[in-house]
Amino acid sequence: MSTRRRAYRTDLSDARWALIEPMLLAWRAQRAGLGIAKIQHELREIVNAILYVNRTGIAWEYLPHDFPPYKTVHGYFALWEKEGITEAIHDALRGKVRQAAGRSPEPTAAILDAQTVKTSGNVPEHSQGIDAGKKIKIRAASGMWPRMCSACCLLCW
Repeated sequence: MSTRRRAYRTDLSDARWALIEPMLLAWRAQRAGLGIAKIQHELREIVNAILYVNRTGIAWEYLPHDFPPYKTVHGYFALWEKEGITEAIHDALRGKVRQAAGRSPEPTAAILDAQTVKTSGNVPEHSQGIDAGKKIKIRAASGMWPRMCSACCLLCW
């Protein structure tokens, strides 16, 4: 299997693919099954498609046709999220970046920041919080509580 499409700016370089390929190949090898079904899509193309969606902000179903089908791409992404593969890739890459900068592979501190807004009485209780400093019920400005994005880690390193 080889890529026959023109490269997008969001595609992984060979050097970046070499960093994550062993982790994804090991993941695929654990799911080899009987070996009857032929592998239809390269993992690199799946990752390139995920990066395209992440970088451009499009909905999955608007993924260009020269990538694998959007349901396939989203299925891989959801499975990798569920099984912690994206987090493992993020952690491995973070460690490499930190070591290249002459630092310990594991961070020793973190800073979290989130903007909050006063909430309406019509918002469900489970999506609210309390800002003790302002003494009001709040909601994250984005409408959800902050989460770490695991797909973007491949773009940011």
